[in-house]
Amino acid sequence: MTGQDAWEPEAAELVRPYVITKGRDLPDEEQLSLITLVTASADRTQRPTRLSPEEQSLLDLCSAGYLSVAELAGHTRFPLGVVRILLASLTEGGYLVTRPPVARARLADKEILEEVLNGLRAKFG
Repeated sequence: MTGQDAWEPEAAELVRPYVITKGRDLPDEEQLSLITLVTASADRTQRPTRLSPEEQSLLDLCSAGYLSVAELAGHTRFPLGVVRILLASLTEGGYLVTRPPVARARLADKEILEEVLNGLRAKFG
């Protein structure tokens, strides 16, 4: 075995995010936040014939049911920004359906809670 035969360059497994996203920008935070739920569209006839491997893996994961953007990033091990860009592209194409996070409930007034507590104590002592 010669010195030249012993060394073989390894194939780089890293693909730059710019290549994966095709140079697209991040969507608005309101459009796809970490907790936005995503699922595949019910219309199976609209499935694209040609997707990138990354888009196809996201679409396959979303076919099982609703997952959050953060869960999809964890399952695919893609950077969060890349996942958000790919999901936005698939959503715009009609392949995915998103459900925005539920708005936070307004906190109850402390005086009302105290009145309820006092009423319960008076009744059930």
